[in-house]
Amino acid sequence: MRRNIIAACMFAACLGMVSCDDTTDTLGGSLIDNGNRLSIKADTFSVTSETMLAEKVIARSSTGYLGRMEDPETHTTVTGNLMSQFHVLKNFELPEKDSIMSRDANNEIIADSCDIRLYYSSYYGDSLSQMKLTAYELAKPVEEGQTFFSDFDPEARGYIRPAAQGGIAEKRSFTLMDFTETDSIRKKKGYARNINVRLNGAYKDKNGVTYNNYGTYLLRKYLTDPSAFRDTYRFLHEVCPGFYFKIEGGDGAMAHIQMAQLNIYFKHMEKKKVTEISTNFVSTEEVLQITNFSNDNTRLRQLASETGHTYLKTPAGLFTKLTLPIADIMAGHSTDSINTAKIVLYRKNNDTSSNYQFGIPKNVIMLPADSLQSFFKNNRLPDNKTSFLATYNSAKNAYEFNNISGIVNLFSRNRTMPEWGKVVVVPVELQTVTQGVGSGRQTKITKVSHDMGLSSTKLIGNTAGGKNIQISVIYSKFYGR
Repeated sequence: MRRNIIAACMFAACLGMVSCDDTTDTLGGSLIDNGNRLSIKADTFSVTSETMLAEKVIARSSTGYLGRMEDPETHTTVTGNLMSQFHVLKNFELPEKDSIMSRDANNEIIADSCDIRLYYSSYYGDSLSQMKLTAYELAKPVEEGQTFFSDFDPEARGYIRPAAQGGIAEKRSFTLMDFTETDSIRKKKGYARNINVRLNGAYKDKNGVTYNNYGTYLLRKYLTDPSAFRDTYRFLHEVCPGFYFKIEGGDGAMAHIQMAQLNIYFKHMEKKKVTEISTNFVSTEEVLQITNFSNDNTRLRQLASETGHTYLKTPAGLFTKLTLPIADIMAGHSTDSINTAKIVLYRKNNDTSSNYQFGIPKNVIMLPADSLQSFFKNNRLPDNKTSFLATYNSAKNAYEFNNISGIVNLFSRNRTMPEWGKVVVVPVELQTVTQGVGSGRQTKITKVSHDMGLSSTKLIGNTAGGKNIQISVIYSKFYGR
């Protein structure tokens, strides 16, 4: 339904200089010279929608994921496997050789034990679910300076050091509630939940030298050349390329891995007293930590073909694509300005019951379908011109895009775009910083990446004629003398 609105009404609430007895008929004259006139019109149009496969997406999430879960609503299974490297400090040092008391029968320095702990901040699913993983040693480091996608598989790409050549392939059954550690340890203040992979078996390096465990290999490599432990590039290429943690069995849990830590334990003498100490190397932002996701693509295609709704599903699952009726919007308005264009995407409530429902995507971004890959590849931020951010509104059960006029104007000026009129709605993860103090305190978005957490929701739409989704447009046109 089209309605004409006298221009001055749009400004009356904003301008205090207008007297209270002005009518809408005379108000325009108090704002605009009588020889000029501003015409404002509003209209609404139907928007069609569909579900599209995300397939592979650029993986730049700051969180790693490890586990396997089935979505109770859609019965799709997603598996997360983690590759992690370790960073070294420029001033790294071990105690003096003579102070290390852990020795073998030949008086050679050894490590008493060694492990990798995968620290997680939170998790999906059941902490008592039995899972199985294998920790594979990498044969070479995964190099930086390239774009990694969610389907990046170090095993398929030849990064794994074969067990036949001495490579570590340590198998571990685990639950996120680790009952191999005592209650007193788990209840201790400051305890950080972790998955512990022990590397205490015999280890053979690339030169064929055998050590009683991986920790001993690291200690002796340090004693041979300490400088290789003070330069991350050399450490990755000459000492420890990293590890790949692959889920081999079980399901029902997925951990958010914040940090991997490689620990070496040994005895040390100080002031004539022998104590057990450790040294460690951790994964940081200076090195790569990449999650490889495996989805049930057959099931995802079935979901994408459903009608009556669309999906938003992560990680690397399903997006919603909208077709904006640009030709209809611009018909008769080629010389008008589009001031606002609003779309509200309403969520369809989940009608299944489970204690382990996937979450609702918190933040989504809308952008032209042609820009989907380049936006994330080039680390762009939403600019409110051709890319727009919306946060889930629980009170309205919807995502509101209050003004996407920039995208409408983009399409109206560029009719030869391969996916003209089409936009994609994508769940995203935000990184922010807070600046200022008091009333001047502001939160600024510093990074936008694909949401790699477990989330899923249906959006109302994908019906004949697109009657469930509408775009509300306000036009303006200035008539001069």
